[in-house]
Amino acid sequence: QTLVNGVRFTTPELSEMEQKILLANEKYLALELEIFAELCASVLDRIEDINALSNAVAELDLYSSLALLAIENNYVKPVVDNSFAFDIVEGRHPVVEANLKRQNVAFIPNDCVLENRESETDGGKDNSKLWILTGPNMAGKSTFLRQNAIIAIMAQMGSFVPAMSAHIGVVDKIFSRVGASDNLARGQSTFMVEMSETATILNQADERSFVILDEIGRGTATFDGLSIAWAVLEYLNNVNRCRGVFATHYHELTQVIAKMKNVSAHTMEIKEYNGDVVFLHKVCVGVADKSYGIHVAKIAGIPTEVIQRASAILEELEADGAMGGSKKLVKKVDEMDLFSYQMNQNTTKAEVYENNMRKEEEAKIAKLRDKLKSIDPDELSPKTALAMMYEIKDMLN
Repeated sequence: QTLVNGVRFTTPELSEMEQKILLANEKYLALELEIFAELCASVLDRIEDINALSNAVAELDLYSSLALLAIENNYVKPVVDNSFAFDIVEGRHPVVEANLKRQNVAFIPNDCVLENRESETDGGKDNSKLWILTGPNMAGKSTFLRQNAIIAIMAQMGSFVPAMSAHIGVVDKIFSRVGASDNLARGQSTFMVEMSETATILNQADERSFVILDEIGRGTATFDGLSIAWAVLEYLNNVNRCRGVFATHYHELTQVIAKMKNVSAHTMEIKEYNGDVVFLHKVCVGVADKSYGIHVAKIAGIPTEVIQRASAILEELEADGAMGGSKKLVKKVDEMDLFSYQMNQNTTKAEVYENNMRKEEEAKIAKLRDKLKSIDPDELSPKTALAMMYEIKDMLN
């Protein structure tokens, strides 16, 4: 064992230790397997006790978590029975409410009463099992749909629910047709997926089911979509006879409910202020007068010239009734001045923006001038004058 620059020496004791070290790895693996086998055998001997303990701990964890959730978020104990009631007072969406709470913003609660019974509070009028819900985008229709389905699930799983009170007759199935998605891998377009999901609901829902539908028929032509939505609404009410909320932008459907039992119209409440729309996120009885889609497009950041042009086109179409049919619309298109905001080749986007801003400022000044001309200072009381100053200030903003 002599090397170039050194000599190695060994002894029988060192050689024996070397062998022990080399064999130690195999021995500890064998010992580990032996101990593990003994542990498995011991567990199998007590498997029933261990399963029972695990189930008990899991149930304790579930109930304590739900209890903590109920205390922290002011949930209430629901009444669940074999009736067909669906009476939720000041219901809230648990997830949206939690997110808003982090931002120190209060969630706006809403009632949902879906039941065919005589009520002392509404003059004996039947409460409806099926609601048509209209209102603009961003007003909270989808949140309202989802929160009622979630409350029904929470009530039947044994949890307290986010509401002032809740009385829910047993729901055997919850069906949801919300959102837009495709399945191109299987050759299904967005509209095909929507129709497939709607078909499942119509074929399987019964009077014990709870159904939420959001914008049926929007993926095709206007009259096709309206026809489908109309027929689906009738089928849900007359055949499925289920409880549910049907959100739609087809305001024409609200005219149908006068001939249908157990169906009523509700809408998302909004306020218009200085040309803007304020979403109150409150559900009330009634019908939305329009969809405010252009306003939502403005919020999304669509260029100002597009918003102005869209508003002008909408005014033209509504004033002439061109939305009443395709022939009227074609005739109106022939009459209208199209591409009125089209840019010249040498015009930049910045120049177009500045031009639009200047036009808006000129319109604001003209409106202010007309307002000032209509004021007679000699007839203003101090209180009226102060209110007038605030109004003029708002016009300048």
